[in-house]
Amino acid sequence: MKLARVATFAHKWLALLVAIQVVFWVASGLFFTLYPIEEVRSEHLIRETRAQALNTADFGALAQIRGPAGESPAKLTLEQRATGQVVVAEFANEPPTLFDATTMRQLSPLGPDAAAAIASTHVTLAEAPTAITRITQGSPEYRGALPAYRVQFEEDGLAVYVAEQTGAVTARRSDLWRFYDFLWALHIMDWENHENFNHPLLITAAALTLISIIAGIVLLPFRIRLGRRPTRGDAHVA
Repeated sequence: MKLARVATFAHKWLALLVAIQVVFWVASGLFFTLYPIEEVRSEHLIRETRAQALNTADFGALAQIRGPAGESPAKLTLEQRATGQVVVAEFANEPPTLFDATTMRQLSPLGPDAAAAIASTHVTLAEAPTAITRITQGSPEYRGALPAYRVQFEEDGLAVYVAEQTGAVTARRSDLWRFYDFLWALHIMDWENHENFNHPLLITAAALTLISIIAGIVLLPFRIRLGRRPTRGDAHVA
C-alpha cells in the first residue's frame, strides 16, 4: 500500500499544480484541429498568378545590374508576380534590390503606395487598404524581412506585409491568425516571443504532467479493487 500512497500524493498534487496549463493544452489543441492551417495563413485569399512567357527586353542587361555601392550581384532571380515580372538582385554586402524585368528600372526601395499596390494585387479582396505602416522592427506578429510595409485591410483584420527592398509579400496576418498565435503562446508557454518550445518551463510542466498521469495509471488497479462490491461468495467466506 506504500506504492498506492506515493502514487496518490503524486497524482493529486502534481495534477493540481499543472491543471490550468493542461486545460490550456487541451483547449488550444482542440482549436488547432478545428481550423486548417491554410485558412489560418489566409492562403484562400491569395490571388492566383498565371504563368506567362518571359518578356525581358534584354537579357544582356542583367549583366549590367549593380548594387547601390556598385557591387555585382551574387544571385539574380527572375520572378513572375501579380504586378508583373521582376528581377531580384541579391548581394554579399548590400541589401537586395528589385528591378523591372522589362526595362531594368530599379524599383526598390518601395514607397507606401507601391507596397499598397502589391498587397492589393496579392489578395482577392476588392476593398482598398485602410492603413499603411512602415515596419522597422520585428514582433511576434511579424518576423520577416525588414524594413517592410504593413498594409491593413478591414476584412478579417487582414494585414499584408511587403518587404521594402524586394517587394515580396512576406506574411499575411488575420484576426484568426492572431487568435491562433495567442493560443500557440499559451500552448508552448512562451508568452513573449511565441516561438520557443524548448525552454525549461515547458519541459518541467510536461514532465510533471507525465508523472501525474503515470501515477494515475499506477493507482488504477488499487481504485478498481477497493471500489469493487463484495459478491455472495465474498460474504460467505467472511
